[in-house]
Amino acid sequence: MEKMTMEQIEKRFAEIKTEVESADEERIAQLNDEVKELEARKHEIEIESRRADIMEIVKGAGNVVAEQIKPETRKIVDTKEYIDAYANYVKTGDDRECRALLTETVSGTVPVPSLIDGIVRTAWEKNEILSRVRKTYFRGNLKVAFEKSASGAYVHVEGTTAPTEESLELGIVTMIPRNIKKWITISDEVVAMGGEAFLRYVYDELTYQIILKLVALIIADIKALDTTAGSAAPAAAKITKVPSVTVVGEAFANLSDEAQDPVIIMNKLTYANFLAAQAAGNFNVDPFMGLPVLFSSALDAYDSASANAIYAIVGDLSGVQVNFPEGEGVIIKWDDLSLSEADMVKVVGREYAAHAVTASGRFCRIAKPSSGTT
Repeated sequence: MEKMTMEQIEKRFAEIKTEVESADEERIAQLNDEVKELEARKHEIEIESRRADIMEIVKGAGNVVAEQIKPETRKIVDTKEYIDAYANYVKTGDDRECRALLTETVSGTVPVPSLIDGIVRTAWEKNEILSRVRKTYFRGNLKVAFEKSASGAYVHVEGTTAPTEESLELGIVTMIPRNIKKWITISDEVVAMGGEAFLRYVYDELTYQIILKLVALIIADIKALDTTAGSAAPAAAKITKVPSVTVVGEAFANLSDEAQDPVIIMNKLTYANFLAAQAAGNFNVDPFMGLPVLFSSALDAYDSASANAIYAIVGDLSGVQVNFPEGEGVIIKWDDLSLSEADMVKVVGREYAAHAVTASGRFCRIAKPSSGTT
């Protein structure tokens, strides 16, 4: 049977409307089934029309570099029509409208609009801690070797006894990915937002919260290291000192030669303690040695920290590795039932990632001394 046009569908709707007024129960049931078929065909025509409009836009657009999908598909993915369809997919979990707009069959999840990819990437780049870590994208669990100990090189003079073989001992860090989740509730008014505005609101908030959690987990990894490397974890130095104009220099001196791009991480309140130490001694010297100072509330402020707690870290963040088996994107789950009585919707975001320190000597922790100790 030939597919009906939109004009034929509208004409048939009018005929059914007239016929149903005098039809019996059995005929009404038949007409209802026909109406469902006509509605499905009408939706199919609307999708085809929107797809044709998109292709007209694509014909006049410049070339866009594709990432894992064809260039013409990438252009479609970044149109308003597709973004609106993707917003509906986030809200309903039904990706058929997105797939109908594409010019190729895409296996797995549907492509993400560039604006979402940009939100996540920008959030990573803006976070000064995570922008410095090493990122990888290996599937499953990941094992990373690190150097526990090694003998130095030798100078061999010709004719003399050959140098002994290097003594190298390696450890293995096993990185097991876990879901990092954050959920928020949004009102029906937010749900009613248009496609791009809605996606920006949801992804901005969830990505920000997930990144804060990942920073806290990485700092916890550094704090938990021992001063001696083990078979499954590298080592990091530790000193116990009050904030002063020299303590950062002492921590820096404890780093290995491989720590090429060191930074300082501390709570903002601790920063004030260092400035107070500088002012108290009337020293015209930078207590931070010109190193970048990064802030995180995952570290306790010096004044409120308990004895022996880590309140600052000096080190090279390239010694931290974060592995994303599913990529850096944030996956969204939608729940419009749990809080429906309050006209609220629960939105859950998750990022699948593993994190670990994968090199020895890249960090030195500064701990708070016991009361009265300087």
